[in-house]
Amino acid sequence: MLKIGDKAPDFEGIDQDGKSIRSANYNGKKLVVYFYPKAHTPGCTAEGCSLRDNYNALKTKGYEIIGVSKDPVEKQKSFHEKYDFPFPLIADTEKKIIEAFGAWGKKKFMGKEYDGILRYTFLIDKQGVITDIITKVQTKNHAEQILKNEK
Repeated sequence: MLKIGDKAPDFEGIDQDGKSIRSANYNGKKLVVYFYPKAHTPGCTAEGCSLRDNYNALKTKGYEIIGVSKDPVEKQKSFHEKYDFPFPLIADTEKKIIEAFGAWGKKKFMGKEYDGILRYTFLIDKQGVITDIITKVQTKNHAEQILKNEK
C-alpha cells in the first residue's frame, strides 16, 4: 500500500476519447487521481458529479483530476458524455494503474467477499509526491473531502 510521502507511480492509460494520458504530462501540477468501481452506478455517478460540480474550486487550488476504473473506453465515453465531466476518465481494463496504486483488493457486499476496485483517491503534489490518500470516500461530498484535506 502506498503511503503519504511516497512518490506516486508513473502511469499511462487511454481515456474516454482513446487518447493517451500519462502522469508525466502532469509534472509540475497538483493532481487528484480517483479510483471508482463502475461507471453509471449510483455511487460512482455521485462521486464524479461532486468533482464536476466543484471543478472550478479544485482548479483554483491548482488541481487537475483524473478518474480511473476498469471499464472499457466505450463505457467511459458514455459516462463522460452523459454527465459532462470536465476531466478525463481512464479505461484501465488491464488494471495496471489500479494495481500500481494499490486500489484493487478484497471487498464485501451483502455478506459476500470478492476482489474489486477500492474507492480510493490520491492527492499528489507538484513534485509527484502523495500528500493524502482518502480511503473512506463520501461519494456525494467527495470534492469537499478533497478541499478540506488539501495540504
